[in-house]
Amino acid sequence: MATTTTAPAKAGIQFTETMRGYFSTTVTNNDYPKAGSKFEFTLTVTSNDLDKMLTDESHKAKIFGTVTAPTLSPKPLTVTDGEFNLFIVDPDSVNTRRMVYRMKMTTDEGKVYYFEGFKLVHNDPGFDLWTDTTTLYITVYDGDSPNSPVLGQGILKILPADFLHQMSTLQVTNATSFKEQLEQTARFGHFFAGALFDIYSGIFAKPTVFNPDAPPRKKRTLRVDAPQVYFFNASDGVQLRLTRYQGGTKGPVMLVHGFGVSSQIFSADTIETNLLEYLYIQKYDVWLLDYRSSIDLPASATQSTADDIALQDYPAAVDKVREITGASSVQMVVHCYGSTTFFMAMLAGLQGVRSAVCSQIATHTKVPFMTQLNSGLHLPSLLKTLGVESLTAYVDSNADWVNKLYDKALKLYPVNAGVGDTSSVSRRISFMYGQLYELDQLNSALYDTLHELFGVGNISGFEHLALMIRKGHLVSATGAEDYIPHLERLAIPITFIHGAENRCWLPESTEITYNLLRDKNGKDLYTRHVIPNYGHIDCIFGKNAVHDIYPLILNQLEATLA
Repeated sequence: MATTTTAPAKAGIQFTETMRGYFSTTVTNNDYPKAGSKFEFTLTVTSNDLDKMLTDESHKAKIFGTVTAPTLSPKPLTVTDGEFNLFIVDPDSVNTRRMVYRMKMTTDEGKVYYFEGFKLVHNDPGFDLWTDTTTLYITVYDGDSPNSPVLGQGILKILPADFLHQMSTLQVTNATSFKEQLEQTARFGHFFAGALFDIYSGIFAKPTVFNPDAPPRKKRTLRVDAPQVYFFNASDGVQLRLTRYQGGTKGPVMLVHGFGVSSQIFSADTIETNLLEYLYIQKYDVWLLDYRSSIDLPASATQSTADDIALQDYPAAVDKVREITGASSVQMVVHCYGSTTFFMAMLAGLQGVRSAVCSQIATHTKVPFMTQLNSGLHLPSLLKTLGVESLTAYVDSNADWVNKLYDKALKLYPVNAGVGDTSSVSRRISFMYGQLYELDQLNSALYDTLHELFGVGNISGFEHLALMIRKGHLVSATGAEDYIPHLERLAIPITFIHGAENRCWLPESTEITYNLLRDKNGKDLYTRHVIPNYGHIDCIFGKNAVHDIYPLILNQLEATLA
């Protein structure tokens, strides 16, 4: 007797989405209204074939749920015959796809309306991903089909808290393991929400930048409310990102990361309390800046110098925060390359900053002998001539010949963070930047996920840093003395924080700046702390930084509230 085998069920996807907005019966000609009556829905989208949903334009997921629209019915309407297309190529726009919603809505009395909605998602970093992903243009027909007369149109949006909930409802069906469930969730989430998925999902699994063999993992839920994400452009058109966590009315305070990382160094879930959570709890309006070197932005794959960040990114970011908050000035917490470029920006005339906390580096540089040797030999320029445009902190078994040569060189290069530092990712980090942390200051969860926090650093940025190391102070990428002659522009309250064991930028670096500024602008404006047993970036995400470092940052912020 012949036996039959049943093919394993395919992986599917399900999520629930709430959108709120307005609807007007006076607009029927695709001139979507800016006001109207209340209209909102909560819909569950489900598909039993995730592969088709992501690759087949014609694949339709099912929709069910309810709609609240007082203009149509005093009670919620029931959704039936709902269909959702994840992507339909827009024939009228380049690099644009549509997410399409179609469904019938039935009142308690049996009256049926037909609903069509679409989101326009642009595959172009010049567009605002938040607006794309969270804006739905809707049309309601007075009947059960799109052939019925148009009753009205409207616009719905997703609030940050609703988007956070939506990402938490993503569920892969028929997964064979927890690992597959996370992988497929991340696959769908990155397609559906792009970079927003990394901020809202609670799953860390980027598709390209980090260690390709590292599995996705479930992140700890941060003790903050849902953020607001703002994509905006620098003065030369490069897209940047601000992520706002509004814990209260203090500030606003902007946190700025270093080179080859992103703003996630301030929100790492692998330590008990990160700096974002600490300031949020203290009622600060916290803004995380990702400038063009952030590994979370497409711009990180392009060439840029410290001048670009100082002269184009910082002014746009400060202006954006002031515009949105209405504040006359902002407070800053800046780390490493973010601090270097902040000082350059201030010396170039940046306005709207009333105080700053600067971590590890300022206007002058003192570095260990090996770093001096590398910069003296023009190592970044040498790598550039070999065709290397960026260095990465992950180890790829399929690397090209330059990266393979690079990895072999690392085995001969005396870099590690001490006894027990066995991570190949950690060795690359040390080679690229110098020793960035004291191993004893990291917990095992963070050490094991360093590949998530570090990534691409472009060679032009390395070249500019090497030039400043050789000069011993801030200069332009051409070597011009555009910055140091204007120390009077730093006459604001500044606290310097430096790890006593920092082997990337020696503590003498901020000591020089501290003394120069006190001589130039007066002693009362400046404070400096050298922290025993700390290195460089462990001052930001060390396991005990919440006790040893963060209170020093808070003291400066509290002392300079508006």
